[in-house]
Amino acid sequence: MAGTSHTALLGAVAFAPWVALIGVDVGIEFGVAAGIAGGFLWVASAALDHLHPSVEQSLARIVILAVLGGGSGIVGDRLRRSERARSVTVARQRALIDATLDGICLTDPDGNILIVNEPLARIAIELGMPAEGTVPERLLAISGKLTDPETYERRMRELAVTPGEASTDEFEVRETGRVFRGFTAPVKDRAGRDLGRIWTLRDVTADKEIERMRDAFVATVSHELRTPLTSISGFLEMLEEEKSGLDETPRMYLDVIRRSSERLRQLVEDLLLVAQIEAQRIDLRRERVDLASAAQHSIDGVRPWATEKGVSLELDADGAAETNGDPRRIAQVLDNLLSNAIKFSPKGGSVTVQVRGNGQWTHVTVADTGIGIPAEEQAHVFSRFYRARAANELAVPGTGLGLAITRALVDQHGGSIGLESTEGAGTRVTVTLPAA
Repeated sequence: MAGTSHTALLGAVAFAPWVALIGVDVGIEFGVAAGIAGGFLWVASAALDHLHPSVEQSLARIVILAVLGGGSGIVGDRLRRSERARSVTVARQRALIDATLDGICLTDPDGNILIVNEPLARIAIELGMPAEGTVPERLLAISGKLTDPETYERRMRELAVTPGEASTDEFEVRETGRVFRGFTAPVKDRAGRDLGRIWTLRDVTADKEIERMRDAFVATVSHELRTPLTSISGFLEMLEEEKSGLDETPRMYLDVIRRSSERLRQLVEDLLLVAQIEAQRIDLRRERVDLASAAQHSIDGVRPWATEKGVSLELDADGAAETNGDPRRIAQVLDNLLSNAIKFSPKGGSVTVQVRGNGQWTHVTVADTGIGIPAEEQAHVFSRFYRARAANELAVPGTGLGLAITRALVDQHGGSIGLESTEGAGTRVTVTLPAA
């Protein structure tokens, strides 16, 4: 500045960018020092250029530059603290997703990976996925290693062309027998704009093995129980023929044996049906079914039991409600729902069966005024062998298979089932089936 005699032209403002830069990069103290130094350098340059600013002018420039340096230092310190906090947050988030058992990655709308955690990177290496390409391309590359490559390839291509839908799929590796469950869903911002997609992968091999062992156990036990049960039933029939010649006590014993064998037979039938459902070996004999008549038949079947318990039964059928289904299986669905409703209704309670149809769907609702189901248990009532806490506390007989079988049978008919319940007020179960 002094060498070119541009002190008056440039002025003290020429030092401002450098003072601000030093303050931001180094801190408040060095920013103030740089401002003071810049002010004195300007004074020195002015003296060399034979300019004679007043003391007030010189002090004003020195103070302004010092304030600029200190303010820049404050801004720099805040930026550094913010960056450190952001780095800590990012590190924690990274540690969190790396510590999960599931493989997780986030992709942009085109399928390119933005974030990937260590479990997914490890699974990708174990499966032999390529290191380059979009996620759908990498997943398609391993289709030849799976037990059902055609279905897998179709699903991957569907995901590539329908990115707006969430999905859950399972696939098994042919050589190792490992089973993976994949979940994917779109990610959007608060304005609803598409940001990309999240992909998760979970190794469920152990869970699947437990399920296979459980199903094999259920099937084996069911078949093994059927043989002695057949013998018991046969001898019971023979004893029933001699019942008239027995005293009161032997007759009572015979009735107990008959009821117990019937309960055991029903349990075996339920276990076998569960095994058939899991193996997808249920054959439905479809025909037109009048749901109002089917409901009335089921009500007539349980009315003696309901009367004994002091529970009233009512059928509310409005209009034609028909579906194409297996009459025996639909009757089983209705019987299970009515049995549960009566079982958990106190004396003086009521059970209402409502049948409706709108030409496209049919709806059968079984509502009771029983003990209800706690909110935290409602998500589990359709699981196999699940018994509600109240059922165990009240010693209500049952195996926990009724609702699981009911849901499976409804699914087989292309329908759906839903449950609404309030603890202490009652339960409503609605079955929706396609109209005939």
